[in-house]
Amino acid sequence: MKRFINENFILNNKTAEKLYHNYSEYQPIIDFHCHLSPAMISEDRQFSTLTQAWLEGDHYKWRAMRTNGINEMYCTGNTSDSEKFKNWAETVPATVGNPLYHWTHLELARYFNIFDLLSPSTASSIYEKASAMLQTKEFSTRSMIKKMNVEIICTTDDPTDSLEHHKKLKGSFEIPVLPTWRPDNIIKTEDPEKLKAYILKLEIASGIEIKNFETMIEALDNRHQFFHDNGGRLSDHGLERFYFDSFTASEINKIFKKLLNGDNLSCEEAEKYKAAAMLELCKLNHKRGWTQQFHVGALRNNNARMFRQMGPDTGWDSIGNSQDPQKISKFLSALDDTDKLAKTILYNLNPADNEMMVAMAGNFNDGSIAVKVQYGAAWWFLDQKSGMEKHLKDLSSLGLLRRFVGMVTDSRSFLSYPRHEYFRRLVCNYVGEEVEKGLIPDEEELLKPLIEGISYRNAKDYFGFNK
Repeated sequence: MKRFINENFILNNKTAEKLYHNYSEYQPIIDFHCHLSPAMISEDRQFSTLTQAWLEGDHYKWRAMRTNGINEMYCTGNTSDSEKFKNWAETVPATVGNPLYHWTHLELARYFNIFDLLSPSTASSIYEKASAMLQTKEFSTRSMIKKMNVEIICTTDDPTDSLEHHKKLKGSFEIPVLPTWRPDNIIKTEDPEKLKAYILKLEIASGIEIKNFETMIEALDNRHQFFHDNGGRLSDHGLERFYFDSFTASEINKIFKKLLNGDNLSCEEAEKYKAAAMLELCKLNHKRGWTQQFHVGALRNNNARMFRQMGPDTGWDSIGNSQDPQKISKFLSALDDTDKLAKTILYNLNPADNEMMVAMAGNFNDGSIAVKVQYGAAWWFLDQKSGMEKHLKDLSSLGLLRRFVGMVTDSRSFLSYPRHEYFRRLVCNYVGEEVEKGLIPDEEELLKPLIEGISYRNAKDYFGFNK
């Protein structure tokens, strides 16, 4: 019987096979956006079981298990690792058609050389074999990263982070693990007391007394430089939407005083403050020659009861409303107007926004560099076969597929790197199909840089990692 995960998985024609095996398969991975723990890499954590490596913190799997009727105790509870894995194995056959089914079997194949289909009947043997392998030196976190041919990792870090683990890694691990600036907490005005506490935390980290909006930006600038000195070259902003409204400096200082007092803001005041803060944060990115990423469109923490019990990033998020193109346009234009628009990547979560986002990016490309503002990879709920195929079609139609910086892992799991392979196979299959339809010439001088660029080289060039 033919293996499910075989050398031509997803590759549906001869051209796709050639593109993948000749130009993409062996390219290194630049993981320019993920949520891996720098502490675990620094400590070179060794997982005791496959459950620990696979299910700890993976809200994708938890969400599928809950949907399959699995009790929460087997997702995030205190039951044994073997019981949790058994319930995950029971869920896997139900994920057919979901990317989890593909990812699960790619991960078993690429890390553990296991090609059996995971199901209740194979759960015990797979669990025992993989767990035994994880306890060897070849399967520590650092070893697994090297096994997957990763060249650079960019984690996601708060401005107040000490970056102690990044500092330790700089001299002890040959693969650069760089911090990414994620200042979302400074614009979360919905809980004034929580924001007030965060401002105090920022004050302590920067050593700058925050008395008004200007000194808050000064404190952020101090931390931004700290990140830069420790290898940071990217920022990431996880926003529900883009914010924009006209404001004056005096208005913003009045609003900021309310925040320092722990007072609630009106909707208008919140919009003005968020717009002002985001514009200043983006100016910092431009000041130091960074790339800024905007992940927009998630409707987070929908289940109030479970959010109270478990906190954020535990599997209770979904797709939000379509974005307001007027807000995005005015925000980016305000930066461009003053020549403070940094290299920018736009990611959307609502598929209705695909074409709008590609077209919006094109408004701010001024010829200074290739794709200064570009459309980012299919993200989160769109990070699956049909979502990525639609993304490639929309980008090809309205932008420049040749300049696309490619895939992001966007994961907390050290077993998630085969998602890059999954993406690359889909890209090669998409381009291969277009070639075989006669819509793209079958010429190596055209196809080789296209596939190598999307797989690896475009990201390396765009982010300046080749310098």
